[in-house]
Amino acid sequence: MSEVKLLKLGLTPYPEGLELMRRLAALKQQRPAPQVLMLLEHQPVLTMGRRATDSDILAPPELLEREGIAVHRVERGGLITYHGPGQLVAYPLLELEVLGLGIGDLVRALERTLLATLADLGIQGNLHQGHPGAWHGDQKLASIGIAIKRGITLHGLALNLDPDLEHFKLINPCGLTGSPMTSVRRLTAREVDAQQAEDSLAGHLCRELGLSPSPWSLEQAEACLREGRLV
Repeated sequence: MSEVKLLKLGLTPYPEGLELMRRLAALKQQRPAPQVLMLLEHQPVLTMGRRATDSDILAPPELLEREGIAVHRVERGGLITYHGPGQLVAYPLLELEVLGLGIGDLVRALERTLLATLADLGIQGNLHQGHPGAWHGDQKLASIGIAIKRGITLHGLALNLDPDLEHFKLINPCGLTGSPMTSVRRLTAREVDAQQAEDSLAGHLCRELGLSPSPWSLEQAEACLREGRLV
């Protein structure tokens, strides 16, 4: 099995998480290198994928500023989404060729991972053809948006554990007008064990991709960046 460095970061400002993801992905291009899985939450932010337009933002700029919600255009696929506390974000930085996968294979693996994680949390999830992510009926629980640069994947998925769902009303999430966003907390009416959810998602994704997880700290990641190689 291929090794994957499992990097748990907790609550992280979006610009810092984005920069770390990009720097690690760039370092991975100096092959061979282990795979990397970043797990984190972000402070409130809107991210716009390659197909997003300004019309996907429903709130005026002054409201976003008052709420402390920044907007970032990024290289991932898809439209616009919201990230914030209470949402589990996973960035798998993978060399697909080594794993024998195509982009479609990865998306399907991420979807199966989400459904298995939701089952562990007591929710029966489902998929919507043509709309990557995970749902409960017509309510969306998780989004997927990825990019590939020089053979390495960037970005990933976001699962709503217990975020502020009101913030999704500031946008047209993923271009799905009329499809409500929901969360594990709302559907189960009980507190969500974020650590359990994180461990469940990481375990299912590693099994899906045939990866062997190795715990990795931010200090170790930064040391590798300083040395210019992943070990």
